[in-house]
Amino acid sequence: MKTAATAGSSVSPQPPAGKRKSVTGTRKIVAVGFLLPALVLLGALVVYPIGYSVYRSFFDQAGSGFAGLDNYKEIFTEDSILTAVKNNAIWVVVAPTVSTVLGLIFAVLTERVRWGTAFKLIVFMPMAISMLAAGIIFRLVYEQDPDRGVANAVWVGVHDTFAESAGFPKAHPLPVHPLKAGGGGSFVTKEPVTAAKEALLPLVGVAPAKMPSDAKPAKAARPDDGKIRGTAWLDFTKGGGGRLNAIDARELGLKGIKVEAVRDGKVVASARAGADGTFTLPASAEGAQLQLPADNFREPYNGVNWLGPSLVTPAIIGSYVWMWAGFAMVLIAAGLASVPRELMEAARVDGANEWQVFRRVTVPLLAPVLAVVLVTLMINVLKIFDLVFIIAPGSAQDDANVLALQLYRSSFGTDSHLGLGSAIAVLLLLLVIPVMLFNVRRMRREARR
Repeated sequence: MKTAATAGSSVSPQPPAGKRKSVTGTRKIVAVGFLLPALVLLGALVVYPIGYSVYRSFFDQAGSGFAGLDNYKEIFTEDSILTAVKNNAIWVVVAPTVSTVLGLIFAVLTERVRWGTAFKLIVFMPMAISMLAAGIIFRLVYEQDPDRGVANAVWVGVHDTFAESAGFPKAHPLPVHPLKAGGGGSFVTKEPVTAAKEALLPLVGVAPAKMPSDAKPAKAARPDDGKIRGTAWLDFTKGGGGRLNAIDARELGLKGIKVEAVRDGKVVASARAGADGTFTLPASAEGAQLQLPADNFREPYNGVNWLGPSLVTPAIIGSYVWMWAGFAMVLIAAGLASVPRELMEAARVDGANEWQVFRRVTVPLLAPVLAVVLVTLMINVLKIFDLVFIIAPGSAQDDANVLALQLYRSSFGTDSHLGLGSAIAVLLLLLVIPVMLFNVRRMRREARR
């Protein structure tokens, strides 16, 4: 009996049901007191704006008349907003996928190299730049002028390596010159040439600053040994005083210009002028007409119009990938560090090559991390605004339009329509919710494992 009493006295008495404490021993009233400020802020900054946006989306532009679903109908009937919806679909599919794939490639390739950490730091560094600063950077990168835009400077450099550019795009003869239009942008001599007489090919219309840097003062060619000799030069003297159809001391030769001898519509010989403008054709050119082909005068290649209507959205997506591929790489690299190495080694021992190990072992084991990165970037892309607003010029902004930018334009533009802007905001919320639910379900599945 004593033992039972002693044992019974050691049992803690249960508190009344109405005064039970939480697992941590905290009273409910204390917990509510601590949570109340956060709940008030959540309601004021999140719940109320969402509710009011839904309410406001059913009213007209003035906010005084009930519009029903008219604002939502306008989203899918008005051309500029439809373009924004289509561009958002492109963004959601392309940008997260490309960023995740690049992040995976970078993480895998830099895993075994000594300078992998330095490379990851460089790739991740754009994340430290704001969207505004990145937009300004890429607005300059995509400049049409190759002298300013890095993208076109590289593109034009590669193009000119394989396709020679014209040196004199606006050159042409004067009516008093011994040249006339030959069709297709070319020029031909008015009379056939002979070995006994120097062939003169004067042109104007080339700015002195655009002349080849190594061009020399033009020289008169002296006919001899039966060959056709002549001079192609810029018949222009700075400050005036020069003579037409005559080589003056300060006039420069058209270095590199192509000269062809044409007889009966066929090219029988060709040559290029030297630094002093002189050129020599074989005796077979006797009696032919000299032609300056159109290739000498075509406009120089100025690259690609990156911010034009057809390429502006891919160009902006490229700037986004530049910023966020580092984010994807860091997360995937962290997941890759936790992958059991013995599974990879076992696959190699079984005869799998590196591609098979990557495709059948590494990627399946990284699937949860890849899902996190992909979903995070999809949510981020749905609200993209800064890059499009900064990079796209005014002439192409309608072609690069996205929902977040259209929300800004509809709500705060010159002819603002708050009802339509609220409807676009509600649409963005509805688009984000499925992605968020997928992420929550995935996290719960991971927690149960």
